[in-house]
Amino acid sequence: MSAGPTPSIPRPRTDADSGLGGRRAVLVWSVGVSVYFVAIIFRTSLGVAGIDATERFHINASALSSFSILQLLVYAGMQIPVGLLVDRLGTKKVLITGAALFTAGQLAFALSQTYGTALAARALLGCGDAMTFISVLRLGTRWFPARRGPVVAQFAGLIGMTGNLVSTLVLSRSLDRLGWTTTFLGSTLAGVVVLVLVLAFLRDHPEGHAPEPAPRARLGGLRRQIAGAWREPGTRLGLWVHFTTQFPMMFFLLLWGLPYLVEAQGMSREDAGELLTLIVASNMVVGLVFGQVIARHHAARAPIALGTVATTAVLWAAAVYWPGHAPVGVLAALCVVLGACGPASMIGFDFSRPANPPSLQGTASGIVNMGGFTASMATLLSVGVLLDLSGDDYRVAFGSVFVLQALGAWQILRLRRRAHRREQERLVASRVEAVHVPA
Repeated sequence: MSAGPTPSIPRPRTDADSGLGGRRAVLVWSVGVSVYFVAIIFRTSLGVAGIDATERFHINASALSSFSILQLLVYAGMQIPVGLLVDRLGTKKVLITGAALFTAGQLAFALSQTYGTALAARALLGCGDAMTFISVLRLGTRWFPARRGPVVAQFAGLIGMTGNLVSTLVLSRSLDRLGWTTTFLGSTLAGVVVLVLVLAFLRDHPEGHAPEPAPRARLGGLRRQIAGAWREPGTRLGLWVHFTTQFPMMFFLLLWGLPYLVEAQGMSREDAGELLTLIVASNMVVGLVFGQVIARHHAARAPIALGTVATTAVLWAAAVYWPGHAPVGVLAALCVVLGACGPASMIGFDFSRPANPPSLQGTASGIVNMGGFTASMATLLSVGVLLDLSGDDYRVAFGSVFVLQALGAWQILRLRRRAHRREQERLVASRVEAVHVPA
């Protein structure tokens, strides 16, 4: 009696089978990240042009801060609307709009002759910049498996930080040699290039992985979408992690780092620029480490975030309040830790991602992303005002950093257990659901 055919054993479904990951995913994601890369160049270009801007527009420290404050105000205010747009319209349309807006803003900034027109240009740039990062995060969740989420997000932040490197090394030297208009006008070509790349190559998702059609946009539905994301403790914890960790690096690179090193620490402009590149280098290295650690050990998220906050506070105090000029070694150590603030802020998205369903990912990311930029705006404003009131005393002005760090650390400690319990409940529910799904 002959044996019947041997029953086939279903093999586990792999990433290749599912269409997630692979070379095409890397190509599409790289196009999206290139938009974010250029947006960072434009966003941080004022950080190396602050001294030039005060001379060009005849403004004081408070007015100089207003450039970055308005830019970040627009950016932060756009985060939830952009999250909703990404969830409903898809990544490609939002990135096209963003690239067009920030390129137009950079062009207008290059040609501005008055403070008012330059201010409007930075607002337009901030509006376009606001549309990039959330779109890139959404692109990563659509093209890569969920288990790669922390690493993909950290890589996006890492590549964006190289835009800071371009600002520090290239734009600062170009300003010295070519002047304001030529430098900023030439940089707009990068915006045109990425806009063309998005039009030609970007796709919202792999074939067969189209998301469910979003419901028709109504005011009540939008409110419920925002409220649904906000109700999750992981979303709120993510916002406060982002709030507390990102802003020291952001306001230092965005505007006040170079003036502080030159005016308060007596460094040359060239030496200060080279020291700022240490922040970028540290960000790139630490980002790779944090991404790998968190992908393997989710319990490390809160300790890493809080540890970064504490270390930043200690070195900030050492550098700012050192009698006389701080040693170069102390300033270098501060820059290394400030570089770690960027990857630490990405941990906020690692709290919100598992807390929300796919339909709310863009909205939740927008809420989280508001955190660091809100704190950065508050710091930029307080530092500018305190510098004017204290006669350019950086020790007084930079002390405002500790207030926001204390507020954020308290909120993280308050929310972390609640978010952990909710995340465990979701994990158990998903496992139960998987067991009961028919084969």
